[in-house]
Amino acid sequence: MESVPAAVQLESIKSFQSTIRKSEKALAQMKEKGASTRLIEKRLQAFDIGLAVLETVWHEKPNSYSKEEMTEARDVLAGLLPSIESMHTKAEPGSPQRTLLERRIKSMELAIEAMDDFLRD
Repeated sequence: MESVPAAVQLESIKSFQSTIRKSEKALAQMKEKGASTRLIEKRLQAFDIGLAVLETVWHEKPNSYSKEEMTEARDVLAGLLPSIESMHTKAEPGSPQRTLLERRIKSMELAIEAMDDFLRD
């Protein structure tokens, strides 16, 4: 994985942490309502793995995810990118929402790249 500036690393980690918190809240609300939670659980796991992989690459924190788990997480993140990019295109230029989406896209792209590197080894 190419060298990533410290500021981008920090933004990417914060982006994943924010996404995980929001997903955990959504999961709790869905469970309260008795709604199906399979999709959000799968996405939450992908976000957790994405964050763990970035922390492994940048901060040498160990993670215990298998290649199968990483492959599935990579596919989930890659599958989410088109819809996030679509929202980004529709967001008002210069708006906080657009900035959030830009950071989310970048963090997911970096996590996918890192997972690709792990999966090649």
